[in-house]
Amino acid sequence: MPDVVDSPDWPGQRLGLPSSGPRSVARIGRRLVALAVDWALASLVGYVFFDGTWFGILGSFAVMQYLFIVLLSGSIGHLLLGMRVVPLVPRWIGVWRPLVRTLLLSLAIPGVIYDRDQRGLHDQLAGTVLVRR
Repeated sequence: MPDVVDSPDWPGQRLGLPSSGPRSVARIGRRLVALAVDWALASLVGYVFFDGTWFGILGSFAVMQYLFIVLLSGSIGHLLLGMRVVPLVPRWIGVWRPLVRTLLLSLAIPGVIYDRDQRGLHDQLAGTVLVRR
């Protein structure tokens, strides 16, 4: 008989999260749309205030990610699509977890390397998970 911990039936099962509904792991489609929303907003800010430079857009993206996750537990895209970033251990997300998560996400590569719980490397290293509200 296979070990359930080694072969989970759904993303987040090993973390004690439900298969669907509130607190279930947010799926890839929802994440990509949220990322597109956040990047579009950062691009708008970058073009208005930083003449559309790459660093202006990326910096705007990083600042918005960090501030909104610290203050509201999710970026604008996350919140619009019914998601939030939570630490694995139930408590306030704090200031260092969003910082680590944002810095790694800004590198892009950690966001496309993920585990069987659909947590990107940026979430794994920050000790967070993106869940549905």
